[in-house]
Amino acid sequence: MTIAIKEFRMRKMAAGVFKANCLTVMDEVQSKRETVVITKHGKPVAKLVPVGPPVDDIFGFLRGKVTITGDVVSPALSPREWGHLW
Repeated sequence: MTIAIKEFRMRKMAAGVFKANCLTVMDEVQSKRETVVITKHGKPVAKLVPVGPPVDDIFGFLRGKVTITGDVVSPALSPREWGHLW
């Protein structure tokens, strides 16, 4: 069994340095897929992480998990069987 381990690159940056270079840092996070931890007085206070690809939470979430058996287009009951329900 092979286990894939993702390597996360993370760098620390003082809040003042981040403030002065905010847009550049944001571009680097996006392009390099690198996380930046922003610190104040050496203590982490925020984390800037790259955004993953958009995920549609509703549509397609069962794709590949459901199988259709039988005819899903035809009525479940025949006209004769419908007559008994009334």
